Amino acid sequence: MYDKYFERFEIGERWKSRGRTITETDIVMFAALTGDFYPLHTDIEYAKNSFYKQRIAHGMLVLSFSVGLTNLKPDIVIANYGIDKLRFIHPVFINDTIHVDLEVIDLEDKGNGKGVVTVSQTIIKQTGEPCIVGISKVLIKKEKI
Repeated sequence: MYDKYFERFEIGERWKSRGRTITETDIVMFAALTGDFYPLHTDIEYAKNSFYKQRIAHGMLVLSFSVGLTNLKPDIVIANYGIDKLRFIHPVFINDTIHVDLEVIDLEDKGNGKGVVTVSQTIIKQTGEPCIVGISKVLIKKEKI
């Protein structure tokens, strides 16, 4: 998606990522890296008695994977500019496969050779359920300064 200069984006443009399956190893490694050992993610017995009846992936882990699923060209992407209205609406379980759907909803020229591309971002699992939604903003280089 973010593999072209700012001027080449169009409002209404859509993009869908490849999929990625969330594994138990992903959850364990994320917990170890961040120190987030909340039992709903890491304790099988605790999770069995929870609302979800099983462990769920950390929301921030799934959000982080969405970045990796999005095509970011280093010579064009300047920086992540922010995320608005972020919501975690359905859980992601071990062995769920997610993908990212993006739609360009705004383009803001920032001058000095850059602009902000704003997209509606939805992370969806194999069941078709949206798991995470938000408005993502990325600072992109212009082709012409």
